[in-house]
Amino acid sequence: MSVEPGTYDSRTSEIIEQAPAKVNLALHVTGQTPDGYHSLESLVAFADFGDVVTVHASDTDRLGLAGPFAGDLGAPADNLISRARDLLRTSSVLAADIPGPCSVSLTKRLPIASGIGGGSTDAAATLRALNRLWGLRLTDTQMEAMSAPLGADLPMCIAARAAEVAGIGEKIKPVENFPTLSAVLVNPLTEVSTPAVFKGLASKTNAAMPPLPVERTVPAVVDYLIGCRNDLEAPARALEPVIGDVLEAMRADENCLMARMSGSGATCFALFANDAHAEKAGRDLAGAKPHWWVRACRVGDDPFGIADSGRS
Repeated sequence: MSVEPGTYDSRTSEIIEQAPAKVNLALHVTGQTPDGYHSLESLVAFADFGDVVTVHASDTDRLGLAGPFAGDLGAPADNLISRARDLLRTSSVLAADIPGPCSVSLTKRLPIASGIGGGSTDAAATLRALNRLWGLRLTDTQMEAMSAPLGADLPMCIAARAAEVAGIGEKIKPVENFPTLSAVLVNPLTEVSTPAVFKGLASKTNAAMPPLPVERTVPAVVDYLIGCRNDLEAPARALEPVIGDVLEAMRADENCLMARMSGSGATCFALFANDAHAEKAGRDLAGAKPHWWVRACRVGDDPFGIADSGRS
């Protein structure tokens, strides 16, 4: 019998949490703060595919790595998962009793440094899993607040909700009635340096995102996204021209509604009217470019029912 992510496996005393890929459907760079951070406006949604985090009580703290991209990660002690575990254990919201050791296993199925929030979504899944393992009953809001020091992307990954995100990532507004989008994610397995991408921006003060449409159908949202941008796409393509090759290949599919880079790259996404079109496009791309990472999926709001689940 298989065990669904986000559940407790009574046979092994394990908590299993899904860590879905975060997709920046639009990303506008609107300014820069005096301390050097960039002000952003973004529309994010989450895929029904990602990494998997499994935790259970242990005699000592451990972090195990598996999956197709495990070998690309650094030393376990430096992993954002380890930092999230230590942050939760020492947080001021805990009672006097410090939780005991735990074993955390990460099945790494997402490419690293790829613009889809891999490290952040893994750390968020770890916080959710340990919250349940240790019986802390923290809400998503509490975990979002405590996780901010680990990175601007991490708080939005706690609930994995479709959201409008602003500032440096601290302003998160869930989008109600967000549709499920049929998509293909493609990464040419090229890592892109986020600091280098931001450094290459021609302008750091760009137009804000337009207001979201009242109608939240797939056609309405796609039309809206066509009128938006990813301001990091141009500098990322300048650094890694293969990103342009990915977008060109996606847009060549007759059923592609739109294609854009996610985050700081190099992962790109294409949207389709239905799952059948997305799956065919994914098969065609994987066949034509076997050295690229290609995944057909659905992108939307909380695809695994993560938000405030299992907190009580």
